[in-house]
Amino acid sequence: MADLRVKAYGAAAAVFALDRLTKWLVETRVADSDVYRVIPNVFEIIRSENRGVAFGIFNDSTFEWRTMLLVLVSVAAVIAVSVILWNPQRLDRASLWALALVLGGAAGNVFDRIVSGKVTDFLQVYLGSYPWPTFNVADSAIVVGSVLLLLAQLKPRRQAANVP
Repeated sequence: MADLRVKAYGAAAAVFALDRLTKWLVETRVADSDVYRVIPNVFEIIRSENRGVAFGIFNDSTFEWRTMLLVLVSVAAVIAVSVILWNPQRLDRASLWALALVLGGAAGNVFDRIVSGKVTDFLQVYLGSYPWPTFNVADSAIVVGSVLLLLAQLKPRRQAANVP
Protein backbone atom coordinates (compact mmCIF):
# COMPACT_ATOMS: atom_id res chain seq x y z
CA MET A 1 0.00 0.00 0.00
CA ALA A 2 2.71 2.50 0.96
CA ASP A 3 4.54 1.66 -2.27
CA LEU A 4 1.47 2.51 -4.37
CA ARG A 5 0.97 5.70 -2.38
CA VAL A 6 4.58 6.76 -3.00
CA LYS A 7 4.21 6.02 -6.74
CA ALA A 8 0.94 7.97 -7.02
CA TYR A 9 2.22 11.00 -5.11
CA GLY A 10 5.54 10.73 -6.97
CA ALA A 11 3.72 10.83 -10.32
CA ALA A 12 1.74 13.86 -9.15
CA ALA A 13 4.98 15.55 -8.04
CA ALA A 14 6.56 14.81 -11.44
CA VAL A 15 3.59 16.42 -13.23
CA PHE A 16 3.85 19.43 -10.91
CA ALA A 17 7.61 19.74 -11.53
CA LEU A 18 7.24 19.44 -15.32
CA ASP A 19 4.45 22.02 -15.26
CA ARG A 20 6.53 24.47 -13.20
CA LEU A 21 9.59 23.94 -15.41
CA THR A 22 7.72 24.54 -18.67
CA LYS A 23 5.91 27.61 -17.30
CA TRP A 24 9.20 29.03 -16.02
CA LEU A 25 10.82 28.49 -19.42
CA VAL A 26 7.96 30.26 -21.18
CA GLU A 27 7.79 33.09 -18.62
CA THR A 28 11.52 33.77 -18.89
CA ARG A 29 12.05 33.20 -22.63
CA VAL A 30 8.82 33.99 -24.49
CA ALA A 31 7.54 37.56 -24.79
CA ASP A 32 3.82 38.27 -24.94
CA SER A 33 4.04 39.04 -28.66
CA ASP A 34 6.17 36.01 -29.62
CA VAL A 35 4.69 33.14 -31.61
CA TYR A 36 6.75 30.01 -32.25
CA ARG A 37 5.16 27.99 -35.05
CA VAL A 38 6.26 24.44 -34.27
CA ILE A 39 3.95 22.90 -36.90
CA PRO A 40 2.32 25.70 -38.93
CA ASN A 41 -1.50 25.78 -38.66
CA VAL A 42 -1.36 22.85 -36.19
CA PHE A 43 0.74 23.67 -33.13
CA GLU A 44 2.34 26.84 -31.73
CA ILE A 45 3.99 28.09 -28.57
CA ILE A 46 2.33 31.37 -27.60
CA ARG A 47 2.36 32.93 -24.15
CA SER A 48 -0.93 33.95 -22.56
CA GLU A 49 -2.08 34.52 -19.02
CA ASN A 50 -5.35 33.23 -17.69
CA ARG A 51 -6.96 34.76 -14.60
CA GLY A 52 -10.07 32.62 -15.04
CA VAL A 53 -10.54 28.88 -15.21
CA ALA A 54 -10.28 26.34 -18.02
CA PHE A 55 -10.31 27.82 -21.53
CA GLY A 56 -10.37 31.35 -20.15
CA ILE A 57 -13.83 31.11 -18.59
CA PHE A 58 -14.21 34.04 -16.14
CA ASN A 59 -10.95 35.54 -17.48
CA ASP A 60 -12.62 38.92 -18.01
CA SER A 61 -14.69 38.77 -14.83
CA THR A 62 -14.48 41.84 -12.60
CA PHE A 63 -15.75 39.93 -9.55
CA GLU A 64 -13.61 41.21 -6.67
CA TRP A 65 -13.20 37.78 -5.04
CA ARG A 66 -12.61 35.81 -8.27
CA THR A 67 -9.01 34.79 -7.55
CA MET A 68 -9.70 33.96 -3.90
CA LEU A 69 -12.72 31.84 -4.86
CA LEU A 70 -10.75 30.00 -7.55
CA VAL A 71 -7.89 29.34 -5.12
CA LEU A 72 -10.26 28.00 -2.44
CA VAL A 73 -12.07 25.69 -4.86
CA SER A 74 -8.76 24.48 -6.31
CA VAL A 75 -7.20 23.86 -2.88
CA ALA A 76 -10.31 21.91 -1.87
CA ALA A 77 -9.96 19.77 -5.01
CA VAL A 78 -6.25 19.15 -4.32
CA ILE A 79 -7.04 18.11 -0.75
CA ALA A 80 -9.92 15.85 -1.84
CA VAL A 81 -7.81 14.04 -4.45
CA SER A 82 -4.90 13.74 -2.00
CA VAL A 83 -7.20 12.11 0.56
CA ILE A 84 -8.55 9.66 -2.03
CA LEU A 85 -4.99 8.71 -3.04
CA TRP A 86 -4.03 8.10 0.59
CA ASN A 87 -5.75 4.68 0.38
CA PRO A 88 -4.63 3.52 -3.06
CA GLN A 89 -5.66 -0.11 -2.52
CA ARG A 90 -9.30 0.99 -2.90
CA LEU A 91 -8.65 2.18 -6.45
CA ASP A 92 -8.22 0.28 -9.68
CA ARG A 93 -4.95 0.91 -11.50
CA ALA A 94 -6.42 3.31 -14.12
CA SER A 95 -8.16 5.42 -11.46
CA LEU A 96 -5.00 5.59 -9.35
CA TRP A 97 -2.90 7.00 -12.21
CA ALA A 98 -5.75 9.21 -13.40
CA LEU A 99 -6.07 10.80 -9.97
CA ALA A 100 -2.30 11.23 -9.74
CA LEU A 101 -2.38 13.18 -13.03
CA VAL A 102 -5.31 15.30 -11.82
CA LEU A 103 -3.55 15.99 -8.51
CA GLY A 104 -0.30 17.08 -10.17
CA GLY A 105 -2.08 19.29 -12.67
CA ALA A 106 -4.41 20.87 -10.12
CA ALA A 107 -1.48 21.52 -7.77
CA GLY A 108 0.47 23.18 -10.62
CA ASN A 109 -2.34 25.56 -11.48
CA VAL A 110 -3.30 26.36 -7.88
CA PHE A 111 0.35 27.15 -7.13
CA ASP A 112 0.27 29.76 -9.90
CA ARG A 113 -2.98 31.26 -8.66
CA ILE A 114 -1.64 31.56 -5.12
CA VAL A 115 1.71 33.05 -6.18
CA SER A 116 0.59 35.39 -8.98
CA GLY A 117 -3.20 35.31 -9.26
CA LYS A 118 -3.00 33.91 -12.78
CA VAL A 119 -1.94 30.83 -14.75
CA THR A 120 0.50 30.91 -17.67
CA ASP A 121 -0.75 29.05 -20.75
CA PHE A 122 1.41 28.53 -23.82
CA LEU A 123 0.37 25.53 -25.89
CA GLN A 124 -1.79 26.45 -28.89
CA VAL A 125 -3.36 23.74 -31.05
CA TYR A 126 -5.51 24.30 -34.13
CA LEU A 127 -8.43 22.16 -35.20
CA GLY A 128 -8.49 23.06 -38.87
CA SER A 129 -8.56 26.85 -38.85
CA TYR A 130 -10.06 26.98 -35.34
CA PRO A 131 -7.54 27.77 -32.55
CA TRP A 132 -8.19 25.70 -29.42
CA PRO A 133 -7.83 27.87 -26.28
CA THR A 134 -4.22 27.94 -25.06
CA PHE A 135 -3.34 25.52 -22.29
CA ASN A 136 -0.36 24.20 -20.32
CA VAL A 137 1.11 20.95 -18.97
CA ALA A 138 -1.10 21.06 -15.85
CA ASP A 139 -4.24 21.44 -17.98
CA SER A 140 -3.13 18.52 -20.14
CA ALA A 141 -2.59 16.30 -17.10
CA ILE A 142 -6.02 17.22 -15.71
CA VAL A 143 -7.74 16.46 -19.02
CA VAL A 144 -5.89 13.16 -19.56
CA GLY A 145 -6.56 12.14 -15.94
CA SER A 146 -10.24 13.04 -16.24
CA VAL A 147 -10.59 11.02 -19.46
CA LEU A 148 -8.87 8.04 -17.80
CA LEU A 149 -11.25 8.33 -14.84
CA LEU A 150 -14.24 8.40 -17.17
CA LEU A 151 -12.98 5.38 -19.10
CA ALA A 152 -12.35 3.51 -15.83
CA GLN A 153 -15.97 4.15 -14.81
CA LEU A 154 -17.29 2.94 -18.17
CA LYS A 155 -15.26 -0.28 -18.07
CA PRO A 156 -17.39 -3.28 -17.04
CA ARG A 157 -16.60 -4.48 -13.53
CA ARG A 158 -16.05 -8.10 -12.59
CA GLN A 159 -18.77 -9.33 -10.32
CA ALA A 160 -18.09 -11.33 -7.19
CA ALA A 161 -19.34 -14.90 -6.95
CA ASN A 162 -22.98 -15.23 -6.03
CA VAL A 163 -22.75 -15.62 -2.23
CA PRO A 164 -25.91 -15.54 -0.06
